[in-house]
Amino acid sequence: MALSIDQILKVAPVVPVMVVERIEDAVPLARALYNGGLKVLEITLRTPCALDAITAMVEALPDDAVIGAGTIITPKDLEAAIKAGSTFLVSPGTTPALIEAAKSSLIPLLAGVATPTEAMHLYTQGFTHQKFFPAEAAGGVPMLKSIGGPLPQITFCPTGGIDLARAPSYLALPNVACVGGTWMAPKELMKAGRWDEIERLAREAASLPR
Repeated sequence: MALSIDQILKVAPVVPVMVVERIEDAVPLARALYNGGLKVLEITLRTPCALDAITAMVEALPDDAVIGAGTIITPKDLEAAIKAGSTFLVSPGTTPALIEAAKSSLIPLLAGVATPTEAMHLYTQGFTHQKFFPAEAAGGVPMLKSIGGPLPQITFCPTGGIDLARAPSYLALPNVACVGGTWMAPKELMKAGRWDEIERLAREAASLPR
C-alpha cells in the first residue's frame, strides 16, 4: 500500500532533490544518500535519463527507501513517473489538469505553491500537505510563519534556495514537516564519484533537529 504524503514527509528532516545526468550515477548516489540516513529521495524529471534512474533506484534500494519523482508538470509526466516506479510525486506548481490527474491516482502528489491563495485553493481540493517553492525567493521563513497564522491546517515542505545553514530555521516552524534541498549531492561530487562525501553530507542533513 502506498504511503501518504504525511507519512513520507515524516521519514527524515530533509528530502534530497536530485538531478541525475548520467544513468550510471543513479544507484551509487541513491545508496550514498540512503546509507547517510535520507531514505526519501526525489529525482527531478529534468534529464533524459531521469525515469530510468528512478527505476534503477527502486530496484537497487531496500524496500523502506521511498523513491519519488519531481518536476511533475503535466498529467503525462505523472503517468510516466508512476510507470517508472515512483511512490510519490512532486510538482513545482499546479494546474487544474494536474490536480485532477493526481486525484485519480493512488500515488500521492506533493503539489507546489508560492502564495496563500494557491495554498488555500489546493487545501480546498484536499491537499493538506504542500511544497512551498521557490522557498527563499517566495519569502522564506517569514512568509511561512505568516501563512501559519491563518492557515495552520496546511503543512509544508519548503524547497528552493535552502542549504544546511538555512534548514534549521525552516524546520523550527510548526507548519514545516521537512525541507527539500540539493546541497548534499552537489554536481561536482557526483561527477567525481565522491559517494563517501555525499554520504557524509547526507548524514549531516539527516541529523538536523525538527
